[in-house]
Amino acid sequence: MGALPSTVSDWTAMQIGTARRTAVVAAALLLGGAGAAVGLAAPGAAADPPATVVTVNAKAGLATVPDTALGVNHAIWDTELGTTAVSGLLQSAGVQMMRYPGGSYADIYHWQTHTAPGGYVAPNTDFDTFMAGVRRAGAQPMIIANYGTGTAQEAADWVRYANVTKGYGAKYWTIGNENYGNGHYGTAWEADNRADKSPRQYAEEVVAYATAMKAVDPTIKVGAVLTTPANWPDGLVGGGDAGTWNQVVLSIAGPHIDFVDLHWYPGGSTAAESLAKTAQIEDIMFLARQQIQRYGGANADRIKVSFTELNVGVGQNTQPGALFLADAYSSLLEQGVFTVQWWNVHNGIGTPSTVAGQPDYNDFGLLSSGTCTADNSVCEPPLNTPFAPYHALKVMSQFARTGDQLVRAGSPDPLVTAHAARRANGDLTVLLVNKDPDNARPVTIRYSGYSPSSAAPAVVTFKNGDSAPTSATSGSATAQTLPPYSLTLLTLHPNGSTAGAPGAPGKPTVTTVTDRTATIAWPAAPAGAKPIAKYEVYRQNGTVSEQLGETASTSLTVYNLNPGSRYTVNVVTRDTAGNVSWSSPPLTFTTGAPATSTCAVRFTDANDWGNGYVGNIDILNTGTSAINNWTLTFSWPTGWQSLNSGWNGTWTQTGSTIRVTPADFNTTIAPGSSTSVGFVGSYNGPNILPAAFTLNGVVCSAA
Repeated sequence: MGALPSTVSDWTAMQIGTARRTAVVAAALLLGGAGAAVGLAAPGAAADPPATVVTVNAKAGLATVPDTALGVNHAIWDTELGTTAVSGLLQSAGVQMMRYPGGSYADIYHWQTHTAPGGYVAPNTDFDTFMAGVRRAGAQPMIIANYGTGTAQEAADWVRYANVTKGYGAKYWTIGNENYGNGHYGTAWEADNRADKSPRQYAEEVVAYATAMKAVDPTIKVGAVLTTPANWPDGLVGGGDAGTWNQVVLSIAGPHIDFVDLHWYPGGSTAAESLAKTAQIEDIMFLARQQIQRYGGANADRIKVSFTELNVGVGQNTQPGALFLADAYSSLLEQGVFTVQWWNVHNGIGTPSTVAGQPDYNDFGLLSSGTCTADNSVCEPPLNTPFAPYHALKVMSQFARTGDQLVRAGSPDPLVTAHAARRANGDLTVLLVNKDPDNARPVTIRYSGYSPSSAAPAVVTFKNGDSAPTSATSGSATAQTLPPYSLTLLTLHPNGSTAGAPGAPGKPTVTTVTDRTATIAWPAAPAGAKPIAKYEVYRQNGTVSEQLGETASTSLTVYNLNPGSRYTVNVVTRDTAGNVSWSSPPLTFTTGAPATSTCAVRFTDANDWGNGYVGNIDILNTGTSAINNWTLTFSWPTGWQSLNSGWNGTWTQTGSTIRVTPADFNTTIAPGSSTSVGFVGSYNGPNILPAAFTLNGVVCSAA
């Protein structure tokens, strides 16, 4: 961050600029054009579209909703931070976690003196005032310790004051905010008074902070800042660094932290493009966890993930913001993120426009700041008037409650997304998002692993231009019509009693993985009214569960898997009466390459610049015969990836499959020798690298 503002209006403008800059950087680096917006352009007025089939699969379990799920950001430049009006509104919206002292201000804020040199601190925004509001709202705090201009001792003293002196029980503490933005990668907005601004320096100090803070209160959880996969500066290696920011930070600090902290401003030049970005979330989380596992040290599974800043690229105060919030929060929680936090409670007016027929103030806040443009030509609604994303947060609090198990739901239509959650009492909630700004969308809903009652469900709807969600009993569990640009929440009761069903198995683990097999184990489930007969193992294939096998024991080896492929599996319990349990938590693993083969491939991401990279491939002949007129093939793991150019061979892309044939000088690979080819690849989303290569139809081992 550059020069810090000295007044509220200066800060408002800068904070908007910061959030917008983050979105613009992401868009510029990752999209380079329409990218993910393909297929999401709003259709023109047309005759009734055919019904979209939404599938809800209760056997395909995802994460369980934690008591920290729904979060927001507070900032010390917001004079409304501690008011009863604001805490009441946040409580009404079901907010469970509040972050303090506010984004980049955290790296200039000194809690003991309640000062932020170079910045503006509003009255009545000190830590005790913040905590009073948190408690009134029934939420938990997340606190950012000052890394940029602070010390480990200052952070430890804050822990002592909060949890020993005051007894606040503040559990979650992050070391700094967006510290990769300190200039190390050429762009500077985050304060950092250290001469060494490398990820190594940050990581070593995270260890010092965590050690000092946990010496005061060993029960706290300490988090480190990472870059979000596929967002700047992910993939970049700074001068003198041993790897990317995430690689270096995790390698050093991983054993000393409890969670990592990510931010996401996915950008987009249109509302349709912004709303399409939520499709990247599953791959973003796969990459984040892959990095944690690879670099985080022993027992890296314990490291959780938080998303503590999030906002849409277009329509921050109108329906796109509401649809994005509901879709993004749901998708991130499905992937096991323990808290998702909107930026911000209040932010201030930006450049006003009209979005989907509604006035949008380009304000990144959930609630109106009541501010006007510099020339007073446009003013926001009265102070604390909720904007559309606030109402979406309220819908979220009714959809995903603490202890609910999120389950797989979806549709083939990119303009209709779906999420679902199963409750302990047998109820099921289904959240439907219509991203079409012009047309109502009829949907047919199909269920797997769940039988809803035939009674008309309770329906909560939030439409474009509504001042609040509305409730009714309408439609059926299997058919609804979604208004244009709307959120629709169904609450369904089961068809019959679920009492006496067996318990769900514990979280599975994979003990052995090869190119074609995986051995999966899980903790035993508690029996219900009848004895347990067996466990069934299912693979999630979109919204469809494919049974991989069943057993009476608590482990199973599955066969006939595809090399270099990602698998997400669940286990369910079936008793002797045929009753089926809830699904276990999900397990995701990736098969590798064969241990031995007549060929081997060494793949290297040699140089990455944030939306493209140079890939080098060494092909080794490990057999006893020469390989002539070879053809190498591999597939991109995601739809965000493409081939730009290649060398030392002829390169072609068909769909997601890449095919390489030799040049005239490397048509033969003798036994024991190798040849090298390379390419320039592009990506406009998470860049998951290929893991399986086939040479003349033979799957190669990894070199």
